[in-house]
Amino acid sequence: MSQHTWQKSSYCAQGEACLHVGTDRRGTIGLTESGDPTGAILRTTPTALRALLRTLKEEHSHG
Repeated sequence: MSQHTWQKSSYCAQGEACLHVGTDRRGTIGLTESGDPTGAILRTTPTALRALLRTLKEEHSHG
């Protein structure tokens, strides 16, 4: 497994319910929850993450 360098989301306030984002040497993007950063990790490509974020923003603006 490739090692990620994690960065905490800028939307995170103080506390344990934060999203951490990281990339590995291959360019794979990882997402994990700050309460257990070694636990469940979602791995994706930059293209797929952009599509997900675009969809979430569109849903939010229509909601």
